[in-house]
Amino acid sequence: MTIDLSLSSTVAVPRHVQRKIATALQDTRVVLLVGPRQAGKTTLSRLYANDDRPYITLDDPATLMAARSDPAGFVRGLKQAVIDEVQRAPDLLLAIKESVDKDPAPGRFLLTGSTNLMAMPLVADSLAGRLEVITLLPFAQAELEATPGDVLDRLFDGDGLPAVRDPVVGDALMDLVLKGGYPEVLRRPNASRRQAWLQDYVALILDRDVRDIANIDQLDRMPRLLDVLAAHAGQLVNHSSYGAALGLTAPTAQKYVGILERLFLLRQVSPWSSNAVSRLTKTPKLHFLDTGLLAALRDTTVVQLRKDRTGYGPLLENFVVSEVLKLITWSDKRLRVSHFRTKDQDEVDLVLEDRQGRVIGIEVKASATVRPQDLRGLRQLQAAVGDKFVQGLVLHDHDRITPFDEKLHAGPVSLLWQG
Repeated sequence: MTIDLSLSSTVAVPRHVQRKIATALQDTRVVLLVGPRQAGKTTLSRLYANDDRPYITLDDPATLMAARSDPAGFVRGLKQAVIDEVQRAPDLLLAIKESVDKDPAPGRFLLTGSTNLMAMPLVADSLAGRLEVITLLPFAQAELEATPGDVLDRLFDGDGLPAVRDPVVGDALMDLVLKGGYPEVLRRPNASRRQAWLQDYVALILDRDVRDIANIDQLDRMPRLLDVLAAHAGQLVNHSSYGAALGLTAPTAQKYVGILERLFLLRQVSPWSSNAVSRLTKTPKLHFLDTGLLAALRDTTVVQLRKDRTGYGPLLENFVVSEVLKLITWSDKRLRVSHFRTKDQDEVDLVLEDRQGRVIGIEVKASATVRPQDLRGLRQLQAAVGDKFVQGLVLHDHDRITPFDEKLHAGPVSLLWQG
């Protein structure tokens, strides 16, 4: 099954979560596909609509009014359905729960949402045991390159690092970072037109979607808050600092950041903890889920970065984080994502831990050269984890793998998606 998310008139890009959706519809009553607006949820969900499973969108004003005014009546009589943007009528979820309790056949409802609905108590409580959640983020490089995107699975399965093929380095890597993965952005060959779309996109999200999920007294502060967060991308979360920049209290800034995270613009990566290591930082790190959007908010261009690469490091780190999070969305392994940082500021940008406690550490460097001190955080993580340490990687702007010992290597960023 191929999805027509064309980047040109002749190219279509399959999405790697298709397999998970098809499998879930065979044994689960309600499947919820979540992710940011314009990531491709509508196009993907329409593939599963047919005469028996009609497609319904709550972006249509008349349909939305009907769903909000009489949720039970709206659902009554629907044997199956695809319902797009369900967060716009949250009371529908209780009506869906009652419907699937009466008829527990699998594949009853495929829902999509542009917010993390599992943060809503109504969803978490009413649909527990009846619902599978699948995340669709903007395009991953593995999808664009039509490669399996299974490097994490292979590492956890003991297959070791793949050989380097066609590494992406230098200006080519920088171009990927600045484009990000939104389908509409990738259709636009001109950088200024891409930035224009992303700026309009942010304005729409903040004006409409924020209102759908939260009552905010100072909605006019949200664009400025997003700019402040973009300037702090890749750093430890500091709500007091964000609030001070905007005249907000720290609790209010924390609430607003949480809303942006629910809308899949941001991700706060939790700190890794262990009794084996003392003096660990206990603060999350802030990342954006799309580096094209981050670059637009920071008003960063390729021309600027070629003249001065000092701003490239946070962008590349966010890019790797977002690519890894995308790989996890279709992996069969349930991986916990965190970061490792000591009080002495030795760090590992990403710590991936499976249910057996096995660990992969990933550190990101924008330079072509990796020095021994760049592995200090990985070595500390390895010592803390012991035999359950699978692999430590420094991903950087280079074209080959450099071994530092049996389980510590540096290699190209493109190892994440090569075939």
